[in-house]
Amino acid sequence: MSDKIVLAFDVYGTLLSTESIAKQLAEHFGEEKANKIATEWRRYQLEYTWRLNSMEKYEPFSTITLKSLHHALSSLSLSLPSPSISTLMSSYTTLSLFPDVPPLFPALRSTPTMHPVLFSNGTHDMVHASLTQSPDLAPHADLFQDIVVVDDMPGEKKRFKPVPGVYRWLCERVGKEGREGEVWLVSGNAFDVVGANAVGMRTCWVDRGGGGWVDALGGEEGRPTVIVKGVGEVVERVERFVSMGE
Repeated sequence: MSDKIVLAFDVYGTLLSTESIAKQLAEHFGEEKANKIATEWRRYQLEYTWRLNSMEKYEPFSTITLKSLHHALSSLSLSLPSPSISTLMSSYTTLSLFPDVPPLFPALRSTPTMHPVLFSNGTHDMVHASLTQSPDLAPHADLFQDIVVVDDMPGEKKRFKPVPGVYRWLCERVGKEGREGEVWLVSGNAFDVVGANAVGMRTCWVDRGGGGWVDALGGEEGRPTVIVKGVGEVVERVERFVSMGE
């Protein structure tokens, strides 16, 4: 594996659309409110991880996902009975792929020089369930060589992205400890890209909105190594960079 290009795909917000849960929410609240809830749910999900990092505390992503759902509903003066909450949480295993993702799969199958893994804040159970139960993702589960999650980090080191130790954990798990520049993060989340760059990894940012890179926190060093419009472009773009340096 030492000569292969490691592609670490972020799961939520890159491969799987957290907004797709709005379909289930719409059954309870209608489409307009469902979209608002889904947006707030994701907002608090991320906010909780960053707050826990700042407090040097950790809770499993499944717990955070449940708490952030309750927060999102309360912020909009809404509520759901416990059985409906449980159903929504189960729906996280069947999130839809973004429309630009499917071309990735044949590209990976035809490129043996790639070593793709899934890399997530989610628990191993959450990501494995998505990989095996999502109608969109499960048919391609064999493509991914490993699942690397923060919940598997040792003891008190457990933290969420973008803490540097999270990315070093990834590099250690894929056999690239001390060779971070040989590992590529693929993410649609700008904070994730800046975090990976900070430890010397290569990064591929998925710019679905087409607005270009505007995150100023990492300066020039925080900018993505390459930018693509969709996940389906990743393999070709990374190969071109590796072979030609562009």
